[in-house]
Amino acid sequence: MTTSVLVPSSLVREAEDRREATRKLGYVARAAVVFRVDRLTIFPDPAGAGKWEDGFVETVLRYAATPPYLRKEVWGKRDELEYVGVLPPLRVRSQTGSGSEGSGSLRQGIVTEVGADGRVRVNCGLQHPISLPVPSAMEVPGEGERVTVRVSSRRPVRAKLVDEPLTGYVVDTADVDTALERSDAGFAIAASRHGEELGVDRLGQLVERRDDAGHMTVAFGAPERGLPAIFGLDPDDAVPDGTGDDDAGFDLWLNTVPNQGSEVVRTEEAMFATLASLTLTE
Repeated sequence: MTTSVLVPSSLVREAEDRREATRKLGYVARAAVVFRVDRLTIFPDPAGAGKWEDGFVETVLRYAATPPYLRKEVWGKRDELEYVGVLPPLRVRSQTGSGSEGSGSLRQGIVTEVGADGRVRVNCGLQHPISLPVPSAMEVPGEGERVTVRVSSRRPVRAKLVDEPLTGYVVDTADVDTALERSDAGFAIAASRHGEELGVDRLGQLVERRDDAGHMTVAFGAPERGLPAIFGLDPDDAVPDGTGDDDAGFDLWLNTVPNQGSEVVRTEEAMFATLASLTLTE
């Protein structure tokens, strides 16, 4: 099961300064981790661009997704990261295995040196980089590439490279059409106050409409630029319902905060409200 979230490049367009913009992105990152989002895709919204440089949103979200013990080596110093100290800790849960082959916890590592003997040196947050053999079934990673390491003991250090997904979410950029055409896009939902109101009875129906693998993609708008405005749709004419030419490629437009008390629900608030509902289990 894969959960993907789409957010616009104009996500922080209303922020007064870089500090506030960074803090807002921290809440987005927190929502992605809390609800086990696998992929966070930033789609272009040039008409809603604010005062922030191209790539600011992507850089901060990528930084937030990087484990603290790798951030200095991966990112160094960059202007976009001036206020990353205000980011809330994500505290991504370590994935643990059981049994002789799966014991230990998974950690992200970064390759610092590639040897000629089929081994690589990896910084994975232990006291020093460690030398590990590359399994025969894996391609030899290049210097600077991120890898997954299963650590079964710290003293003495016992670890190995494994061909498993990195913990937490990954960040990429793509237009909406491309994102919705992915093989794991699954059931595509546009979160909007102009969509169909979500109720208790509707939740069960939504679960049934997800594809067999349980994949789901949820898109969100920007401050004062909801998804209808971003896609050039007129919400007053008709609520897009995934059945016509006015749906922008989504299976359903859904209002996950019906009877909202505030005139505007911020993107990060909408993410918590929406993902909390859509990730419920029976």
